[in-house]
Amino acid sequence: MSQTQQEKIAVLGLGYVGLPLALALSRAGFDIVGYDTSAPLVAALREGRDRNEEVSSESITQSNAVFTDQASELVGATVFIISVPTPITDAKKPDLGPVRSACETIGSVVVPGALIILESTVYPGVTEDVCGPVIAEVSGLRAQKDFALAYSPERINPGDAEHSLESVIKVIAGQDIETLDRVEAVYSPVIRAGLHRASSIKTAEAAKVIENTQRDLNIALVNEFSLIFSRLGLDTLEVLEAAGTKWNFLPFRPGLVGGHCIGVDPYYLTFRAEQLGYHPEVILAGRRINDHMGRHVAQQMVKAMLARKENPARARVLVMGFTFKENCADTRNTRVADIVDELQSYSADVDVWDPNVNKADVEREYGVSPIAAPALDTYDGIVIAVSHDAFMQMGADAIRALGKPGALIYDIKGVLDKSESDLRL
Repeated sequence: MSQTQQEKIAVLGLGYVGLPLALALSRAGFDIVGYDTSAPLVAALREGRDRNEEVSSESITQSNAVFTDQASELVGATVFIISVPTPITDAKKPDLGPVRSACETIGSVVVPGALIILESTVYPGVTEDVCGPVIAEVSGLRAQKDFALAYSPERINPGDAEHSLESVIKVIAGQDIETLDRVEAVYSPVIRAGLHRASSIKTAEAAKVIENTQRDLNIALVNEFSLIFSRLGLDTLEVLEAAGTKWNFLPFRPGLVGGHCIGVDPYYLTFRAEQLGYHPEVILAGRRINDHMGRHVAQQMVKAMLARKENPARARVLVMGFTFKENCADTRNTRVADIVDELQSYSADVDVWDPNVNKADVEREYGVSPIAAPALDTYDGIVIAVSHDAFMQMGADAIRALGKPGALIYDIKGVLDKSESDLRL
């Protein structure tokens, strides 16, 4: 074992990002302790269960990693990796509470010579201007003197087995060359795709936050196309298919933009920009469009019912899918909730069906109780909101059988052929 692999690494936050990283580092020969403030999550991991269903039980049980919710068990760690959520507030401002809390925990156990790496998505400056001072205040040590700071943004894509931790190039940055070399020694045994050494921590922070901002804006553009084409009576997917025959036309499609990254990260960049006196018009315009799309879907469904002289106030509507993307259990910042809320505002009776989600989690976070399975011949309208494989495999006949004769089908994700649905984005 190399000198570097003798380091004890503490991974703080054992969700979609931290758990795969902790297990991968353990497989590479590092001494790993995984820490999370959620006692139920830690208890499940000790039993070999990932509550997010992203990591197999075999991977957990065969690992030498130790899982804990006790900060005292982090004592002795020489490297700390922060992989906690970075959500936004109701006012759409960065909520650095989880990051600050993780830094306070590190400050209570850190010793001189330690390396702290932040992986959470933040605006440029957080690692050095927020994390460093918090750890220094709690520990009494000097940031960038007694302990080193680094940043290496996560690129985890929930539900995506192809683009795994090991197979995606990882950006790394440190406060100086010596620190950067140490960070490289930590990640290089794990990341098969290779590492990109950024010139500074702020450069790496900025690179991460614009990755998702760029994607958000591209989706916002095609969503705006959809809003225009619906007024023109054109099928957006057909227009995009035709335009896509040109070699340099980007293959984005309209849809809902939620989750813990794309629908959140742009607000970190715009917050910092506004602190510096610049109002980012394009980014915020894209956010407004994408945040509106769930309600637009519901309003189109209601208008279609009214056009048929059906009363949406008495309609039963099935919403298929509640996660923010296909084939995962993650419902963080899901915009499907906007569809449900808007339909209910018209007094529609809405059922949510998603075999991937944890019912208790959805009830706690959104006040929605997903049904176990829909009954046949029941619904006046069906919204296919998420393209889970389970829904794709059903086919048009099985989906239509859930509705009453002539039920409206709104296919947001293009799961069905155009002829098999009544409405599409």
